[in-house]
Amino acid sequence: MANNNIGPKRLVVGAHYGIRDWLAQRVTAIIMATYTLILLVKFLCASDFSYVGWAGMFAQQWFKLATFVVLLSLFFHAWVGMRDIWMDYIKPVSIRLALQVATILWLVGCAGWAVQILWRV
Repeated sequence: MANNNIGPKRLVVGAHYGIRDWLAQRVTAIIMATYTLILLVKFLCASDFSYVGWAGMFAQQWFKLATFVVLLSLFFHAWVGMRDIWMDYIKPVSIRLALQVATILWLVGCAGWAVQILWRV
């Protein structure tokens, strides 16, 4: 009997998320780190530390958009991490699926709430 676990014809199983999710985690982390630096520079260069000053900073359309992109990156980053946790530690498929659906609904709700907050200013 031939061993099918060696070479290009080996039997491969699993979700195959590896490199794509690793890269997604790194890219979203870089986006969040870059935004943090931008926010830090704007904070250090600001002269008005009141609500009016912060509202003025977030009133700029490009800053709202950048903030929303960062929040989407955060939600995707959280999704990849939570999905991996559910897949690694929750073995019953029905419970894992329920937790994944609940996580997706929560993150979509957070994204909707973020839009509402950002474009209310």
